[in-house]
This record gives sequence, C-alpha cells and structure tokens, in this order.
Amino acid sequence: MRIRSEKFYEEAIKYIPGGVNSPVRACKAVKCNPVFFERGEGAYLIDADGNRYIDYVCSWGPLILGHAHPEVIAGVYFASKRGTSFGAPTWQEVELAKMITELFPSIEKVRLVNSGTEATMSAIRLARGYTKRNKIIKFEGCYHGHVDSLLVKAGSGLATFSIPASPGIPEELTSHTINLPYNDADAVKEAFEKFGEEIAAVIVEPVAANMGVVPPKEGFLEFLREVTQKYGALLIFDEVITGFRLGLSGAQGVFGVIPDLTCLGKIIGGGLPVGAYGGKAEIMSLIAPEGPVYQAGTLSGNPIAVAAGLATIKELKKPGTYERLEALTSMLEEGIKDVLKKLGLSYKTTRVASMFTLFFTEKEIENFQSVSSCDTDKFAYFWQAMLKRGVYLPPSQFEAWFVSLAHTEKEIETTINAVYEALKEIH
Repeated sequence: MRIRSEKFYEEAIKYIPGGVNSPVRACKAVKCNPVFFERGEGAYLIDADGNRYIDYVCSWGPLILGHAHPEVIAGVYFASKRGTSFGAPTWQEVELAKMITELFPSIEKVRLVNSGTEATMSAIRLARGYTKRNKIIKFEGCYHGHVDSLLVKAGSGLATFSIPASPGIPEELTSHTINLPYNDADAVKEAFEKFGEEIAAVIVEPVAANMGVVPPKEGFLEFLREVTQKYGALLIFDEVITGFRLGLSGAQGVFGVIPDLTCLGKIIGGGLPVGAYGGKAEIMSLIAPEGPVYQAGTLSGNPIAVAAGLATIKELKKPGTYERLEALTSMLEEGIKDVLKKLGLSYKTTRVASMFTLFFTEKEIENFQSVSSCDTDKFAYFWQAMLKRGVYLPPSQFEAWFVSLAHTEKEIETTINAVYEALKEIH
C-alpha cells in the first residue's frame, strides 16, 4: 500500500506542475502516480509508507556507491559545517578540477557548473565562439539537457511523453540544429558535405543512455572524430551519464576516442547538483575571465557538492571497483536473458558497463527508430509488477537501469526472480 504517497501527490499537484519537479518522475508513462520516498539505504529506497525497494534508478545515475555512502555523507557533513556557499574560490574546487584533468586525457582545463544542462549549454556556446560557426549536429534520442537549441528530437522525458520538441523555443534557434539518426555515419557524412563550413560541433552521448542504453556501432565514434577534424568542427562528448560510470576516464577511456570538449555531471557531484565541461587548454582559454566567451554561476563549485564528488571519486579509484560493478551487472544481464529464454520471449537487452536496459521489442537496438518500436504499454504493466515485488525501476522504457556498488548478489538474484514472475504475470 502507498497511502501516504497518494496523499502527498494529491497535495503536490496543487502547487507543483504535474506534482513533480522533473517530468519523468510523474510516472505517467507507467500508468501510475509517483512514489514519494523518504530515505535511501545502500541499494534500497524506502517510500513514505515504509515500503522497501531495490533501486535501479540510483538518482538517474549519480549514486554509483549507493544511497547514503558513509564517506560521501562524512564529506558532506564536514563541508556543510564550514558553510554552505561562499561565492568565492575554495581549494576543494581546485582538487576536483585537478582530479578530473588527471583522469580524462582530453581535459586540460575544466570549468565547474551546476548541472549537466549548464555543461552542455556552455560547451555549445564555447564551440560556436571558438569556431565562429553556428550549426550543431546532434542525434535523435540523445538528450543533452533542456537547452533550447538541443531540445530537438531528444530522448528521455521527451520520448516518454512523445514530444518532438518543446513549445517556447524559437525556430531561429532550432534552425541551427541538424538532427541525425544515432549510429548513422552516412547521414553525418552527408550533413558535413552539405554544411561543413557552417558546423561548429558535433555533440553526442558516446553511449546513448537517454533512450535506453544504445551502444555505439563499431567505428562510429572514430568516424565522428575523423570527420570533425577534417572540417574544422569540434567533437563534444556528453559524458554526463557515462563519465565515471564506464570507468575512471569515462567512455572516451573505454573507446579510445578523444573529443575536443567533454561534458560531465551526476557522479562528479556524488548525488548533489553539479556539472562540468572541459577540454583542450587552447579552447577553454576562451572562457571568461580568460577570454571573451561568457559563462558564470553563483553556486558553481559549491563546496558541499564538490565534497560529495571528491569522496565518490576517491572511492571509485580503489582497486577492484569497476570489476565489481561489471560482475554484478553482467549477472543481472545474463539472468534476465535466461528468464526471456525460459519464457520464450524475444525482447532485447543492452548493457554497457553498469548500465542496462530491457527493451520490449524484438528489433535490434541501434538507434531511436528501433527503440521507438517498443511496446510501452507492456513495459508499463511490467514496471508496476516489479514495483509490487519490491524493485524500483526507471519509470520509462526509454531510460537506463543503473547498478551500484551497494548492490550485492542477493539483490541481483532477487531482481532476476522478480523479472521472471513479472513477465510471467503480464504475458
């Protein structure tokens, strides 16, 4: 029973649009009212009615250590005792910036901001300022935050609500955005042949994770690197999700493709609001006050968020961390594949490192078009069936599941059994 959650939601819709402060939380796609949570413990979320759930949302990715990790809580506690915000530099900002530049070979200088959206918005502005060009290439289903010029056929919440673009965005802005199918090198080549001298940058999630997990085809990222260099455009990796999720050097460390600019967020704040963008010193030197491209933020480099991020990354640097995540997520993937086989279902699964998606489609997953073939009604019933069995999944077919270091083989086995029972129930 979720009596208190329902009461809280009835009150919330009186004062907050849709009763939530981010659209996917509304759970409309899974034909359910949102669950209100009171606390998190390790791999679990506890709702307002005291129900416990194994959590695969992990605050949409940042909680790679799980909820309320003692080192993160300690970092936040001691930082907050010194003050919540100064509007002035702190040494911890420098420490986090230094750590990022040491771990990401593409980043020589980095600017901290308050969110992934700020990071991508600022990176786009910087790319345009550096190249003195206006057009941007992005890919269908890749979500880069609610930046006006990038909110064109984006994934995640927009896919969930079937909104191709948002009202309130002037056509003059979106006219500079070229939207192409993910994993389609031919489409990219054609766009550059037509608009090459006008394209400032290509922005891409190196592993798409906002339409579910969609890995890049072999050679796709390498091609983007080659074509941008050929035409003098910048390559921007949006690693807000994949940064520190795939490894200490993000997706670029895994795939060996070095972008010009990188956007980070989520894990580098340990669950607190944070973002960052960085790249070659030559490009970053254009950012004010060093250069003419203006970007600022009152709370950028917030000492509490920085403390949480530092504590998280220091834990991730310990030996065996990513091997443990790989083993747990592989166990989840293989277990669910076995369930599908037992039940005679041909649904597709994708996984990259500790990110996973079960797609309710029989089509091969390679872009937004294939993802769009999913049976979202079936997924909605599956989500409800999993919730009933104590497993909290992202309330959208078009999102990644995240495994944390707080999960154990016990939680994974329980989840696999729940998947079996839930799929059996809805088929």
